[in-house]
Amino acid sequence: MISVLLVDDHEIVRTGMRRLLDDQAHIEVLGEASQGEQAVMLAKQLQPQIILMDINMPPGIGGLEASRKILHTHPECKIIILTVHNGDVFPQQLFSIGVKGYLNKSCGIEEVLLACKEVMQGRRYISAKLAREIAEKNILPDTGNVFDKLSAREMQVMLMLTQGLKNQQIADKLYLSPKTVSTYRYRIFDKLGVKNDVELIHLASRYHLINN
Repeated sequence: MISVLLVDDHEIVRTGMRRLLDDQAHIEVLGEASQGEQAVMLAKQLQPQIILMDINMPPGIGGLEASRKILHTHPECKIIILTVHNGDVFPQQLFSIGVKGYLNKSCGIEEVLLACKEVMQGRRYISAKLAREIAEKNILPDTGNVFDKLSAREMQVMLMLTQGLKNQQIADKLYLSPKTVSTYRYRIFDKLGVKNDVELIHLASRYHLINN
């Protein structure tokens, strides 16, 4: 029996996924979370073997930072990221922190089950659609993508900035000082070649990191 935690900010997505997984005799859904902070808490309480994690869950710490926190204390947990992105931004950051799978939300339940099987056997899994795009763009191991210049922490701060959060709000969520967040902000601006939050939002929108 494989134990699973579902993490997505859309209840309809969690409900649909749960119904599909509940039909599988070898899978037990232990719980659901709608925010990154809740996912960290439930991962500690429930100790799931696999977490199906949405990457973008505003407001809050989001899937990237939640994954980092969970894997820091529970490295044996197998996290599979669910994304609507096109596979051209996140793989490097995700795999560098220990994420094991990367699925497009448009995939079918058969591929979700295959991904679960693969990661439980100690292998990484990237959905067929994303793998093709990664191969075509030569994203692994050297993406050449502007956002791959960012560390996992810088990526998380960047996503929070695009949500309109201020330095103090980000500091509170990530347990950093406002000064440290400010340092991250200008480091991000420098790496991405933007001058302010407006230009950052436009760049993130162009890469489909945020909704228009």
